[in-house]
Amino acid sequence: MKREFRDVSGILLFDKPPGLSSNQALQKVRHLFRAQKAGHTGSLDPLATGLLPICFGEATKIAGYLLGARKAYMARCRLGATTTTDDAEGEVVDVRPVPAFDETTIRSVLATLRGRIVQIPPAYSAIKQGGVPLYKRARRGEEVDVPAREVEVFAFDLLACAGDVLELHVECGSGTYVRSLVRDLGAKLGCGAHLTALRREWVEPFRQPAMRTLAQLEHIHGERGPAGLDELLLPLGQGLAALPALSLSPPQAIALRQGKRLERTGMEAAPLCRALDGQGNLVALVEIGIDGGARVLRGFNAAATGQVIE
Repeated sequence: MKREFRDVSGILLFDKPPGLSSNQALQKVRHLFRAQKAGHTGSLDPLATGLLPICFGEATKIAGYLLGARKAYMARCRLGATTTTDDAEGEVVDVRPVPAFDETTIRSVLATLRGRIVQIPPAYSAIKQGGVPLYKRARRGEEVDVPAREVEVFAFDLLACAGDVLELHVECGSGTYVRSLVRDLGAKLGCGAHLTALRREWVEPFRQPAMRTLAQLEHIHGERGPAGLDELLLPLGQGLAALPALSLSPPQAIALRQGKRLERTGMEAAPLCRALDGQGNLVALVEIGIDGGARVLRGFNAAATGQVIE
């Protein structure tokens, strides 16, 4: 029997289990919701667990704007060995003895990996070259030249140290690979290291996320069907709550919904701003020019946006 998919909109704060790629997790959740359109923000490796925001319907329009958000992770690494993938899923390529480091030494090295740093992403990553993900090239045995790039690391802290195992806290910006941070930490310590566990705790603006597991979703689906899951969805405006807000009069809201530019909004120039109608509903994402005018970047279906929680 052919499955029927629904027009559903909103954001689910999903707790991704280990062993699934982000896309595999997305497809499982999408089919439980029977959602016509869905996408995720900020991929997690199969090894990783934790927050994977899944956007449905109109919320897929903001997925790209969530990718640059600040993120926090709990990471575990093992010193003394490097792998092909920089994590426990790869083959061990080098083993070295681990000196008896004191915590002061480890913390001093961690400090050198904070701030704006230049990082080389793992060869086994989803970054594309010539339209092909690097991990596919690496698996084929091709020579992979991974370009370095600048990333921002806000926090890289030692939580616990037990022999050759370190527990770490990481806060970083878009494009940062925790696997690479761990690899570089091991290189600076002189013994090598690889990631053994990773959990994403939050992504801005969801700093205290009420995440839902796959088991919870399956239970609700079994009891109440796809429609019963809709209560778990956040209105898409919550994903943009950190942006400055432009309050619209009824005529302005109509104009923006028609894609027209607003003149003299009274706001200072801003590359990204959320425009809200009198009821707090998200009308559009706009850019505020130096003259105070607002230009529509993304418009939204009024029936699907829901209320924005301030």
